[in-house]
Amino acid sequence: MASEGKYNIKAVSKLLGIQAGTLRAWERRYAIVQPKRNEAGHRLYTDEQIYILKWLINKVNKGFTISQAVDLAQSGELYKEPALSQSDAEDQASRLSEEILNALLTFQEKKAQDLLSQAFSMYTIEKVVIDILGSLLVKIGHLWEEKKITVAHEHYASSYIRVKIGQILHSFSVDPYLPRVMAFCGPGEQHELGLLIFTLYLRRRGFEVIYLGQNIPERDLEEVIMQAGPKFVFVSCTIEQYVHKTMNWLLSLEKKFPESVFGAGGSALHMMDDELKTDFLHMIVGSTRQDWDEWIESNMRKS
Repeated sequence: MASEGKYNIKAVSKLLGIQAGTLRAWERRYAIVQPKRNEAGHRLYTDEQIYILKWLINKVNKGFTISQAVDLAQSGELYKEPALSQSDAEDQASRLSEEILNALLTFQEKKAQDLLSQAFSMYTIEKVVIDILGSLLVKIGHLWEEKKITVAHEHYASSYIRVKIGQILHSFSVDPYLPRVMAFCGPGEQHELGLLIFTLYLRRRGFEVIYLGQNIPERDLEEVIMQAGPKFVFVSCTIEQYVHKTMNWLLSLEKKFPESVFGAGGSALHMMDDELKTDFLHMIVGSTRQDWDEWIESNMRKS
């Protein structure tokens, strides 16, 4: 597992459903998890440490004291338990997603929160945000479009999920030496999942991201860019009929705000003819993490 510290104590507390004070006490008394510290002295937990903490919490929930759980872990039991198969893990994630959806559509917020806490105890932040919460946003949208749920149900469930995703995104530590970033959906765009995945990637890298989502008027977006002064501005477009409008709008923004670097992603960009892409190639960030890394590093060097 990766040894790089990624999660601050606030993120771990939310992820595992455990008080930050308890984490500090376990660190002090048992020393089984010793997070690294950044330059500001803040704790940063690794993926492996998250795994250990999940294992300990699971044992405590089954009736062990924390000292007994630590003894079991140190005696070699920690990595002996068989992991779920990929299919079993996917089945459980699918089941949790369906149960969270049902809870939200029946306005049972406490039940939804309990199920979400269960998901965080089982899976990584990426999986919960992308495969559970993100996919739920898409599914809720489809249910509304098919008139299987009311506008009230759609607003309540979508609002809950967006708030949870926002809390997760803002729980990551921000690197003060990295430039500010803004992210939003292009004109007419209704699908946020791809942009959420990209925003999660940026937050994990330490960028401060101003996430605006969808349905923001173009004039308002220009005003926010002027006020916030982001170094990078990323726009998502997945609907083919809007791709030319979006990209031409970005070209106009590029001229208005020469201090900002504009990037675009989304499935609609892949549907454009190569000839039409010529003017926009410098803006297309790609679709894989390697593409994103290369695009950002290239444009960081230019700044």
